[in-house]
Amino acid sequence: MASDTRCRLVLIAPGGESAAERAQRVADALRGGDVASVIIPRLGLNDSDFQAHAEAIVPVVQAAGAAALVEGDSRIAGRARADGLHLAERAEVLAEAVEKHAPKLIVGGGNAQTRHDALEIGDAQPDYVFFGRLDGDIKPEAHSKNLALAEWWAAMIEIPCIVMGGTSIESALAVAESGAEFVALREAVFGEPGRAASVVAEVNALLDEKAPRFED
Repeated sequence: MASDTRCRLVLIAPGGESAAERAQRVADALRGGDVASVIIPRLGLNDSDFQAHAEAIVPVVQAAGAAALVEGDSRIAGRARADGLHLAERAEVLAEAVEKHAPKLIVGGGNAQTRHDALEIGDAQPDYVFFGRLDGDIKPEAHSKNLALAEWWAAMIEIPCIVMGGTSIESALAVAESGAEFVALREAVFGEPGRAASVVAEVNALLDEKAPRFED
């Protein structure tokens, strides 16, 4: 079954001792199967270290056929030749970024805590809306509020959404069952050293077998 007929996986790039180590961890994960995109978080790095971080990871992601999205800094996204920009910002900030950078760059994100927040973000016409925080996978399951927002959103709005999953592989299926187009995973994939590729394969197998299919 084609992966674009059901919820697909988005990875949140992990930390590590060096940019090269982080890039290798992402490369290992991408060997496991279908990944739509990789969001490259700031990780508290200064500008020069974040640029080196992005420049190490972006080509690895693109070589695997996924989209590389840099968090929060359009200059570094441009210097690293990323595919897009992820902004966990207010609707007006997202709207400015869409106007300035789309369609050259994918622009998405948001920080929707309520339906009203989500609709304001949607008015900016981003490429996607993100429910949750990039480091929000603190429990095995996805946050129930994010699942509820995604279910409501998917039933009403055509703009795709990404939902932050939990630390368990099974959380990806719960996100898929909400109707969301994408599930983001971080610790579930990168939490156990050496298992990233096999986890990506397991998530894809789970979604292939059990995730609902989108209507044409």
